[in-house]
Amino acid sequence: MTAAAVSALEADWPAVRIGSARVLGPIRLAIEAGCWTAVVGPNGAGKSTLLRTLAGLQATDGSVRLHRRTLAELPARERARQLAWMGQNEGTADGLSAHEVVMLGRLPHRGWLAPPSPADLAAVESAMRRTQCLQWRERLLSTLSGGERQRVLLARALAVGAGVLLLDEPLSHLDPPHQADWIDLVRDEVAAGATVVSVLHELQIALQADRLVVMAGGAVVHQGPAGDPATHDALRAVFDNRLQLVQVDGQWLALPRAAR
Repeated sequence: MTAAAVSALEADWPAVRIGSARVLGPIRLAIEAGCWTAVVGPNGAGKSTLLRTLAGLQATDGSVRLHRRTLAELPARERARQLAWMGQNEGTADGLSAHEVVMLGRLPHRGWLAPPSPADLAAVESAMRRTQCLQWRERLLSTLSGGERQRVLLARALAVGAGVLLLDEPLSHLDPPHQADWIDLVRDEVAAGATVVSVLHELQIALQADRLVVMAGGAVVHQGPAGDPATHDALRAVFDNRLQLVQVDGQWLALPRAAR
């Protein structure tokens, strides 16, 4: 980060544990505000656990700060308004319609048992239009395909209207045209001032982000601009130098190398 950069999220912890097992740490991380940051690394690197910890969903021995305030000191409703989350394999809302699922994103803005306001309804419709899922509004989430579900869950995160979005593998099950739509949507969010952090396995798309966080073995081994040579060196290293990074028409591509 540059000296003038402002952090939306900062993490500083010696360890994250699941039971007695240490799964992450030590971690020191600063997520630049108003940027799209992609978290990448091999399977088992700790990417999803890192994102869950940043969201306050996983306990840590240290602290996570959102706009310089620790998550622990933020009232739950205020935190939910500022920080939107989209996780993997969410199935707890299978009995709800797509519209009801997206409306869950408006809960931080509504009073206890209060009906949706006109602002809530408008935010939900806008989010569903942007993710092209409005046509399924009456269908149960359980009846949708994997890609359709992803678009509904993304709409729920957008409906929050939060300044920070944490998205764990949001491209799962999406076909290439809808992946391209997702990139456009993220760029629109960032252009409007939001901060987006996404865990991605799709390295071709991750390389289009503003910044990369490169992980391996439960640690952050590098963070920097996606096009920086040092970032590319770190990316090759965590994948055992089985990647070839090439630039085509101004865009970086990650091509697999066969083992020798």
